[in-house]
Amino acid sequence: LSPTEIKALSFLGTSKSSHCPKLPGGFTLKRKDSGKAFGRIVQCSAQQPPPAWPGRAFPEPGRKTWDGPKPISVVGSTGSIGTQTLDIVAENPDKFRVVALAAGSNVTLLADQVKQFKPQLVAVRNESLISELKEALADVEQKPEIIPGEQGVIEVARHPDAVTVVTGIVGCAGLKPTVAAIKAGKDIALANKETLIAGGPFVLPLAHKHNIKILPADSEHSAIFQCIQGLPEGALRRIILTASGGAFRDWPVERLKEAKVADALKHPNWSMGKKITVDSATLFNK
Repeated sequence: LSPTEIKALSFLGTSKSSHCPKLPGGFTLKRKDSGKAFGRIVQCSAQQPPPAWPGRAFPEPGRKTWDGPKPISVVGSTGSIGTQTLDIVAENPDKFRVVALAAGSNVTLLADQVKQFKPQLVAVRNESLISELKEALADVEQKPEIIPGEQGVIEVARHPDAVTVVTGIVGCAGLKPTVAAIKAGKDIALANKETLIAGGPFVLPLAHKHNIKILPADSEHSAIFQCIQGLPEGALRRIILTASGGAFRDWPVERLKEAKVADALKHPNWSMGKKITVDSATLFNK
């Protein structure tokens, strides 16, 4: 219960006040009749709060090492996170500029992004699509450097002019670019959860070693980050992740054993890539 000083708790139903558990430290809930129709008032003395999160949530002062709009690289620029990031850049040209983009296989959208944001470097993970990308950029006057494959993605992540790298690539494929960016001294706007799930014990000490900030940039972990800003040390006791509703939200449990991939891909609220849509339906992303 919070805060630690509690004078009274009101219950609309009398059945809810029928159980008065003993609390740690010798504190006990005491019940008395109020004489009112809505139920009873439960009174208790001060109690010790449960064990709290020992970390800190104070935002650190920013480090500005550039002039003009902040230069960023976007890894996974054609995905859900990447396109939303570029929408923000387009709306705030005085605050951000794109120096490098990396995509998986959607070269049509990547070409459009190159024409709009004019990056210095572009990477396509699928090496067989390089010719198609070059053809799509044939009419561009200032053509970017193009590097194919995984190495190209890594070069985008550690581009010398980038201050922050947005990692929106799906799966463990985001681990190597993130590590490369950290070693190159880039702050990370992290939307790739797998980087911390699969490589957290390695990535976090590495970020600390290089004095790098990792900023949560996607859904659940960004929401948690925003909630704890400004809280004093030890203020956080627990975190509850809610589910807004995937494809199986309204399914009865007994029907889940018959679920098909096509069913999982029918997300009612968001249009995303196949993997993240399935992960949403199965709650794996939580």
